[in-house]
Amino acid sequence: MLVVLDAKRGDVGSTNEAYAQAYLGPAAPIEADAITVHPYLGLAAMGAFIERAAQSGACLLVVTRSSNPEGRTSQSARTDSGISLEARILADIGALNARLAPGTIGPVGAVVGPAPIDPPLDLAAANALFLAPGVGAQGATPADVARTFGTCRGRVMPSVSRSLLAAGPDAAALRAAIIRLNDEFRLLLGPA
Repeated sequence: MLVVLDAKRGDVGSTNEAYAQAYLGPAAPIEADAITVHPYLGLAAMGAFIERAAQSGACLLVVTRSSNPEGRTSQSARTDSGISLEARILADIGALNARLAPGTIGPVGAVVGPAPIDPPLDLAAANALFLAPGVGAQGATPADVARTFGTCRGRVMPSVSRSLLAAGPDAAALRAAIIRLNDEFRLLLGPA
C-alpha cells in the first residue's frame, strides 16, 4: 500500500529541509511514499523535498491544478511568456524529471484535478505521476479522470477519499466500495 501524505507543505530553506526529513526516506519519523507540496514560493525552494524524494525513491506531488474552483484564478493566471501558471509549473516538473530521471518517470509529480478545462495541460511531457483529487464528493467522475489523463493513464492515482469514507464505517461496505471504484477505474484507465 502506498502512503500519500496530503500535507500541502511549501516554505523556504530550513523549514522545507525539516519537513522533508520528517516525511521522506526510511529514517523519517512519519515516513510517506509521497507528499503534496505547494509551489508558490518557487520550485527552487522545494530543493530539499526534491533531493530527498529522489534519494529515497519517494514522490513529491506539486499542486498544479487543484480540484477546488476557487484555485482557478491563480492557477490559470498567465505568466509574462503568456502561458498559464499551471502549465509553467508542469513544464518545470518535466524539466526536473528529465534531469533527475532521464527517460523514465521522475520523482516529482503533480496534483491535477480531473476537470474538463481548456486549454488542457500537456501531462505526458512531464514524465510524472499524478494525484487526481476531487473525484466523487467534489463532483469529478472516473470518466473525467480518464479524459483528463488519457495520454498518461498508467500514471494517475485518483483520490476518492470522501466517497469511500461515506461507505463506512462498516468494513464490508468499505471493501465493496473500494472494489466497485477499482473496477470502474480499471475499466476506464486500463490495468495498472
